[in-house]
Amino acid sequence: MPQTYNVGSRSRFVTFIAWVFMLLAAFACEWAVIQNATQSSWTALAGDQASLPWLTGLLLRHATWVFLAAIALSLATMVCAFGLLRRIEWARRVFIGLLMVAIVVDLSGLWLQQEFMHLLVDSALRQATLTPSAADVFGGVVTTARMLAGFITLVASLALAGIIRRLMSPSVRQEFA
Repeated sequence: MPQTYNVGSRSRFVTFIAWVFMLLAAFACEWAVIQNATQSSWTALAGDQASLPWLTGLLLRHATWVFLAAIALSLATMVCAFGLLRRIEWARRVFIGLLMVAIVVDLSGLWLQQEFMHLLVDSALRQATLTPSAADVFGGVVTTARMLAGFITLVASLALAGIIRRLMSPSVRQEFA
């Protein structure tokens, strides 16, 4: 069966994705700016960085670079999402690349989430005196939180992969021709 294209038609999918990612990128950019502005208070709250676990100390020392990278990626996402609305081919390709970067960051962030949970839980358990039954309940909550974080991360990565697949489909590519 021959494949037919609707010349000049704009899919609702591309328009929806463009608007959603423009809003998400604006929110992420604002969040990163606020976090970067309040970063100096983090080091004051943390006290001596030499006594912190290596990962937390490393993140506090390099938080500015992380937030500047988040701002840059958010701005790039906003520009590409606007390009998607205008059906510009380079914007579609760069947007797909940004989504691939987001998947990699999301999956590697899963490891970071688990490390922070480990650091926070261990320090909390060392300082607290819990009864065995309370420790079991607390351990169950922590395990549930870890499983839920992993599940949400995997679902988000699969959703981004689905968006990439749809943006690479012949019908969507034809819109950008």
